[in-house]
Amino acid sequence: MLGLVPTEMSAEFDRRYRAVSSRDARFDGRFYTAVTSTGIYCRPSCPAQTPRRENVRFYAHAAAAAAAGFRACRRCRPDTAPGSREWDFRGDLAARALRLVADGTVDTEGVGGVARRLAVSERHLHRVLVAEVGAGPLALARTRRAQTARLLIEATDLPLTTVCFTAGFASVRQFNDSMRTEFGCAPGELRRRPPSAVAGAPGSLVLRLPYRPPFDADALLGWFAARAVAGVEEVTPSAYRRVVTTDASSVSVTLEPVDGHVVLRCRIDDVRDLAGLVQRCRRLLDLDADPTSVSDLLAADPALTALVERRPGLRVPGSVDGFELATKAVLGQQISVAAARTLAGRLVKAFGAPLSTPDTALTHSFPTAETLAESDLRGVGLTGARARTLRGLAAAVAGGDLDLRPGADRGDTRRRLMALPGIGPWTVEYVAMRALADPDAFPATDLALRHALARHVITDTDRWRPWRAYAAMHLWTDEGANSK
Repeated sequence: MLGLVPTEMSAEFDRRYRAVSSRDARFDGRFYTAVTSTGIYCRPSCPAQTPRRENVRFYAHAAAAAAAGFRACRRCRPDTAPGSREWDFRGDLAARALRLVADGTVDTEGVGGVARRLAVSERHLHRVLVAEVGAGPLALARTRRAQTARLLIEATDLPLTTVCFTAGFASVRQFNDSMRTEFGCAPGELRRRPPSAVAGAPGSLVLRLPYRPPFDADALLGWFAARAVAGVEEVTPSAYRRVVTTDASSVSVTLEPVDGHVVLRCRIDDVRDLAGLVQRCRRLLDLDADPTSVSDLLAADPALTALVERRPGLRVPGSVDGFELATKAVLGQQISVAAARTLAGRLVKAFGAPLSTPDTALTHSFPTAETLAESDLRGVGLTGARARTLRGLAAAVAGGDLDLRPGADRGDTRRRLMALPGIGPWTVEYVAMRALADPDAFPATDLALRHALARHVITDTDRWRPWRAYAAMHLWTDEGANSK
């Protein structure tokens, strides 16, 4: 969609214009409002005067607005709005491409790398993205780089030339031109206040990750607390801490939910990994969820109405690494959550890499697929069958035969998982739900879910599409069991 104008699809335009007129924050990140008379694009909730209808254009992505010649509003900061979950419940080419771009694949592998992963030509990929969101892969990547650069400018004291190349720009000139295009000013003008880096600790950053309210932080912290693996994760009454392995190193992060946002604290050796780290943390906490859309659909079912009202803003916990999540799922097959956590802790102690600067709780990174594929796993208490399943999973991931990243083809990943010995429907759907970020995944064979469905006399879950993963979370929470 190149841009929604007043004469096109008037019903949809009217709906969006009403959201802008009422400054409805629920639509932030779902679309962007560009104003032809000012050359600026905003969030729907921007507090500025409502523009005249004939001057408004709507775009599905910030990069599309930038490609059309608009710059980001300095007042409402549309570049920091939560993303749209529409691209997560869709499994088509455009949605997969957007997930890959968000993960930084264009920066690491180029547009050709994205096209190869999607098994299409670069020309076809460009054509599809322009038709769907109004910008090609290069424009999307350029906007991502500019947003990363702004994050580094505001959160660190790095020299601007370092910011330039860290964010992925090829030259200082390209950096300056892109920042002026995206934000309407030179990079130096964005550093108006002291950065939030912790004094005396190079690489220490404090960032704010916004979300759409409501946000059930207690349920998320409780979920992670029940499954925290010793050495890799720690949960306190107010925060979740864990080790995240990036391309360059292992990073300890602390995520603390507060009103309106989540505070991310980390010490990162190579800030080139920052954008990817932020994206993974957002996915881990499901910060781009649209709780209003989810609740409206699920609460319409009388069987779920009370559950949804009881836990507004319930999220689907994600993951920072698909292989780690899949490994935990295999360990959790047919045993309790506590027993699976114990086995995972033994794996970490035996095969995880020690951190260079450990603390009392976070000491190791989770073992890689390459490590487990070549290790004898029987010494950590696994049965022979489970050890073979885990080694088969690790070998498939290490060899590139199984893609567990959010940009993967979900149908293909499901089929390849099912083909592995020892992996069944529960594991496949659980991995799709948390590692592939599929909001419609539903582990129907889960014992706790089967009990909940029977107790509520529910025989049809298709009416919850495309949010069945959220329905599963409500039913699990209602059962009061630490289900897998």
